[in-house]
Amino acid sequence: MIDLHVHTCFSDSSMTPATAVRFARLAGYRAVALTDHADGSNMDLILRQVLPMARQYGLYAGIEVFAGVELTHVPPALIPDAIREARALGAQLVVVHGQSLADVVETGTNLAAIEGGADVLAHPGLLTAEDAAYAAERGVLLEITTRPAHALSNGHVAITARAAGARLVINNDAHRKEDFVSAEKRRAVALGAGLSPAEIEAAEQTQRQLVERLVRTAR
Repeated sequence: MIDLHVHTCFSDSSMTPATAVRFARLAGYRAVALTDHADGSNMDLILRQVLPMARQYGLYAGIEVFAGVELTHVPPALIPDAIREARALGAQLVVVHGQSLADVVETGTNLAAIEGGADVLAHPGLLTAEDAAYAAERGVLLEITTRPAHALSNGHVAITARAAGARLVINNDAHRKEDFVSAEKRRAVALGAGLSPAEIEAAEQTQRQLVERLVRTAR
């Protein structure tokens, strides 16, 4: 299992990065990306602190560890520049906090994330068919989430992504150790969203391919 969306005490989790990595491994995960909520005020701080730790701990913790950010409540007009800035600061993965039904995310955030070339658009809510098609064209991955509040629109995301040919990933959006769900729970959430077994395997394969690319880049 792979989780590309994990939070630590550098944003709104009580887990230190090492704690998050440890509990992910105990839950059976082979790779995680630490992606704390970020904007122009704290992006540099997060990456300066977490990048060296991720590189070092990934050698000894028995799990691949990557450092990134989840751009959150950044005005849509600024998102493409924020994505470029995050990459310039060394972010190995850039996630954007999408237009979840559980939050008050500004309209246009999904489109700006796709236009800016984010790696993952997290919990994109009532994603439009046009945005899903653009995500497919741009190679932006759309998230099916196991986090209950954000999962309200999983079914819609699954249907819209399927119609557009956009690729999916399955993430936990982990904030607590309990959020690192089992393989059985991940599969159940994905099936509940309407994904077929073949589509679930495709999503898992997409995540494996992304991790392999991140490992090659890190070397």
